[in-house]
Amino acid sequence: MVWPELIVFTVIYLALSCVYRYALTDSSKVLFEQIALYCRSYVDSIPVTFVLGFYISLVVTRWWGQFESLPWPDNLAILVSNSVQGRDVRTRMMRRTIVRYANLAFVLTLRMISPKMQKRFPTFDHLITEGYLLDTEKNLLEATIKDANGNIYWVPLVWAVSLIESARKEYYIKNDLAVQVVLKEINIFRGKCGSLLSYDRISIPLVYTQVVTIAVYSFLIATIMGRQFLENQGNTSIGTIDIYIPVFTYLQILFYLGWLKVAESLFNPFGKDDEDFDVDSLVDRNMRISYLIADKMLDSHPELQQDKHWDEVFYKQALIRTPSKKDREEENETTINLLPKDEEAAFIVSP
Repeated sequence: MVWPELIVFTVIYLALSCVYRYALTDSSKVLFEQIALYCRSYVDSIPVTFVLGFYISLVVTRWWGQFESLPWPDNLAILVSNSVQGRDVRTRMMRRTIVRYANLAFVLTLRMISPKMQKRFPTFDHLITEGYLLDTEKNLLEATIKDANGNIYWVPLVWAVSLIESARKEYYIKNDLAVQVVLKEINIFRGKCGSLLSYDRISIPLVYTQVVTIAVYSFLIATIMGRQFLENQGNTSIGTIDIYIPVFTYLQILFYLGWLKVAESLFNPFGKDDEDFDVDSLVDRNMRISYLIADKMLDSHPELQQDKHWDEVFYKQALIRTPSKKDREEENETTINLLPKDEEAAFIVSP
């Protein structure tokens, strides 16, 4: 929201303008004008556009990079459902466990970077309650925390790799190529989780953010005096117009403050603001879709049938559609197209 700053700017600007016009003596007005001209020269020397432009570009690029680093388990679930073949209980358990481990790795990653996830899953017991973790797996994770220095998001993916190896040995996976494809997808998933952690650990330098913020608000403060209308500022054309409300200055401040607020809202997309990523819905969606693909939809597909245009080389044009410009041009290329068709000729009455 930029309106609080604009309201404060308006109140202070109008207050100083009224003081200058109605409360100051002639000698005091001269001093006021000297201060205003000094602030005006200072305003022009602040490279707000240059500094703010680079900062916005950096923040938006970083924000989009974090979005692209979000790991989606859909591809892994599709590969697992196709590679781990079988309809018995153990095969089903393998497929569900592999995709559950992938979702567990994502949740463990979010717990380290998102306050929302830290609040939702403060302990491993909360992961057990929502079905991401089992009691035996909890003990293994707790035993690994000390050796891994608290960074254990990759442990469930190692378990998933072990399950893939077991499925190959038990011939639930028929060939090594399928194993390679699934392992490659697991590595891609792990790489994206690692990228999210890297974005969280290596942030934009704080001094850069401070410089941009100071530049914008310094411009705002200097503008309060620098853009005041002055009675004795010379014979310039603009000096003859008494502008009570500096409209274009308002627009300039609106743009600068707006871009600064945009950068602040995009700075940490895993925060608690409304504009941040909805990680709660994301993890719920991933878990639901993973189970749906790897388990529930395994034998759920339409019956194989001939399509509507089975006996046609090219399907016929739709009966009702809007003709394109090309169609209209082709229809009017020659006068032969203007001749009535046989079924239409019967309705033509000759004189």
